[in-house]
Amino acid sequence: MPAHGKHRRPRTSRLARHLVAAGTGTAALALPVLGAATATAAPAAELPAAAAAAPAKKAPATYSVVAGDSLSAIAAAHSLEGGWQKLYQDNRRAVGANPSLIHPGLELTVGGKAATKAKAPAKPAAERADRSEKRTAPVAQQAEAAPKTYSDDLDGWIKESLDIMAQHGIPGSYDGIYRNIMRESSGNPLAINNWDSNAAKGTPSKGLLQVIDPTFQAYHVPGTSTDSYDPVANITAACNYAADRYGSIDNVNGPY
Repeated sequence: MPAHGKHRRPRTSRLARHLVAAGTGTAALALPVLGAATATAAPAAELPAAAAAAPAKKAPATYSVVAGDSLSAIAAAHSLEGGWQKLYQDNRRAVGANPSLIHPGLELTVGGKAATKAKAPAKPAAERADRSEKRTAPVAQQAEAAPKTYSDDLDGWIKESLDIMAQHGIPGSYDGIYRNIMRESSGNPLAINNWDSNAAKGTPSKGLLQVIDPTFQAYHVPGTSTDSYDPVANITAACNYAADRYGSIDNVNGPY
């Protein structure tokens, strides 16, 4: 018999050793792992439906004050809900403490609050303490303001009346008051009408804005004199009446 030769196992490559033959039945096909799995990008996040559908807010309008304007007249012209009080509240920083004093060129926001300046960052505690030590007067003394004084003439009477009106929320401007005073009394606080229908009824018109006694008593402003000839009391009562009847003394351009 011929001699049996030694059977040698054929050499296989390293790649082949990692392969499993493919066949039928239960045999499975396996491939070598050649690299890391490819990552797939995550779908972009979608905006919430409510945010996508939200309508853009309408920006409030702005108005530049001209001579003869008043908050009540501006509010009425723009059909502003809440009237001059709402307009004043939204523009309090720009207008100041007296809503009756608005000047030409002043920019007002109509229908929304005016933008406010961003607050400056707080000073470090050490710096605040240092500045506090440099104060020369106690806080209580600094808070005490000297009483405001007014000249005893038509200009002073109008300005004092405007300050009192501001405290009571009564609208009106310097120009509106002055215009009506000059028509009604020419600036004479002791003027009296003894010839019209009111005089015939026993209630003559008196003072700077020619107010009859029943109207003066009905619209008298607390803190002012009860004498209808008193210039400041006469002006504030008349402006209070005009605000109730016409919206403001600024809207009065004839007998009222």
